[in-house]
Amino acid sequence: MSKLTVLFSFFFTMALFSQESDYTKVFFENNLMEKSWNSSNVEYSGNSFVLNVQKRIPVADHKFFTPGNSLQLKYSSNPEGNWSVTINYPEWRGKDHFKKADILSFWMLNDEESSSTLPEISLLIKSGKSSSLSLDEYTNGLVSDEWFQVKIPLKDFGSGFKSAMINAVQFQQGKSEGDHEVFLDQIELLDAVNSDSSVSQVQIQNLKGYERHVDIRWNEIDPDVIKYIQVYRSENGEDYQPIGIQNTQYFSKFTDFTGQPDQTYYYKISALSYDYSESELSAAEKVSTKTMSDEELLSMVQEASFNYYWDGAEKNSGLALENIPGRKEMVASGASGFGLMALVVGAERNFISRDEFVIRIGKIVQFLEKAERFHGAYSHFIDGPSGKVEPFFGKKDNGADLVETSFLMQGLLTVKQYLSEENSTEKGLRDRITKIWEGVEWDWFRQEDSSNYLTWHWSPDQQWVIDHQLIGWNETMITYFLAIASPTHGVDANMYYTGWASQQQKAKDYRSNWGETSAGSTYTNETTYYGIPLKVGVGVGGPLFFVHYSFLGLDPNKMSDRYVNYFENNRDIVEINYRYSVANPGGYEGYAENSWGLTASDGPNGYKAREAKPSQDDGTIAPTGAIASFPYTPEKSMAALKHFYRDNGKFLWGEYGFRDAFNLGEDWVAKIYMGLNQAPMTVMIENYRSGLLWDLFMKNEEVQQAMTEIKNINTEE
Repeated sequence: MSKLTVLFSFFFTMALFSQESDYTKVFFENNLMEKSWNSSNVEYSGNSFVLNVQKRIPVADHKFFTPGNSLQLKYSSNPEGNWSVTINYPEWRGKDHFKKADILSFWMLNDEESSSTLPEISLLIKSGKSSSLSLDEYTNGLVSDEWFQVKIPLKDFGSGFKSAMINAVQFQQGKSEGDHEVFLDQIELLDAVNSDSSVSQVQIQNLKGYERHVDIRWNEIDPDVIKYIQVYRSENGEDYQPIGIQNTQYFSKFTDFTGQPDQTYYYKISALSYDYSESELSAAEKVSTKTMSDEELLSMVQEASFNYYWDGAEKNSGLALENIPGRKEMVASGASGFGLMALVVGAERNFISRDEFVIRIGKIVQFLEKAERFHGAYSHFIDGPSGKVEPFFGKKDNGADLVETSFLMQGLLTVKQYLSEENSTEKGLRDRITKIWEGVEWDWFRQEDSSNYLTWHWSPDQQWVIDHQLIGWNETMITYFLAIASPTHGVDANMYYTGWASQQQKAKDYRSNWGETSAGSTYTNETTYYGIPLKVGVGVGGPLFFVHYSFLGLDPNKMSDRYVNYFENNRDIVEINYRYSVANPGGYEGYAENSWGLTASDGPNGYKAREAKPSQDDGTIAPTGAIASFPYTPEKSMAALKHFYRDNGKFLWGEYGFRDAFNLGEDWVAKIYMGLNQAPMTVMIENYRSGLLWDLFMKNEEVQQAMTEIKNINTEE
């Protein structure tokens, strides 16, 4: 049997058994924000009314079934009016595989003896609304001021309401009149077959206190048996109060943001089964928070984000996931490149040992050697168990992604230089990384020899169907740079100017269209924004990730062309972003001198590349925007870091550091951490502190040669 046949057989077999983990479809379990549940909508008319916060249902932290809060449904029903409260499913990317379910379940607390005052309930799908059911029929046994589990078979709502299709639960005015109040918690779709089960006691494995939070880890558990870990805290070692739960499908630790430095706390944990049976509490563990210096705070942020790529890595490959929570077996190649540099920081800062680092790199390289490639380039997303392309963004995106590949190569070339010891293991890894790097056919992505541009995607069955040419200014400078640097499939250095900085009408139109302005359409700009003259960039320079992604390894201090030095230009773009945020022309809540950073991130209405202009600003701030800008604006970035952590940490700081984004006006914070946004914080803080990643990447001979070739073009012209 040939080697190719064996490899195909391996991939095919693994693909058959590859299956993403299924999530329970939960409409509400807890809210990080204190005022209201963003994924809700309150409507009322006539003489009826529902207590609301900007048309959203309020959150109550004084009553809950699972800590630390519930939804407060306080309503006034009148025959000459109507009301409804819709609890939407809080979607985020990659959370698209769900457990089998045939009942709607939620816990309810009612302070009245009679259930006849309860509202009606219905389900919503894209094509319509189910019939309305009276809760009175499903609350037999309800006791005043005691939490009661309501279970409604999905079939009772009518045909066609399958669990995967349901996107909202709606409570609405029933037949009763008057003022009433109930509290709702743990609204979800469950499998009725999931019978009662006891769970074993779980012990705390490790506690670590930082300035204003504590990380709690437990011993290994089975998330198919244990649904939640419930956390209890005490300040005196005696009076323990439940403070939160952790969904075991998401994380294997819990971050308790106490908000207080120099305090001692005691913790216990318990396990909750899928029917909410609770185990005995664990033994108590003691820990203290402490005031931290600026240097300690920087290390804390670096380590937390580093853990996304260490603890949170896809298990088969050791590479980065697109977002957490999200798909657990889908590798994101570009985020993995950033993550490789975060691993270097982890080894250098002793978050992990060098031996642990080398072992992980070995696992990653072995996976990349076997993973599916297209003319040497990797796909945007890769299935971890099989190594095959995962067309997550659609059928057209089923092949090579040259930009994501360039992010990955930037990371690999950095790692190659860090593996500097002359032992057989590290030397072998250097050689294998070189082979992967030299296998990328950058020149293929010109489409034809006469083309001035590189093309972003290639499909094995649809070829250049997306047909997106790479034209700067944006995040793809590193793609052109590495294409020029390649010793095996390189392109002429002139493509830096004929492609990336092209002056063709096609390039000018491209820049004007996405930038919504002619300023910068010729690559150079020369317009002043908020008192800062910008030399290169479209409009205000774009989202902040433009000055991060290509420059995690490529040193902007050393990168100059005939137009500008890129450290200086990048700094100007960050300063414009900062001054715009402080000026806050949109009047958004939360913008300030210590709260800024408009870039690509999750948001109340999904992922968006935000920048310093009203048309691309919706009030959403991503911590990575300011924090990954540390090399350019260290004082301003430090002020933002302290504010995000000390003032907003209650909702913004979690298991992998800062959550992806927040929007105070919408009472919203991201439930996820993103692979493209966590590592830049770790890496760029390190470049500010020591220049480590810049130094390593720039040591590569091919990188130095590319710098020389681009510089020579500048000199010649």
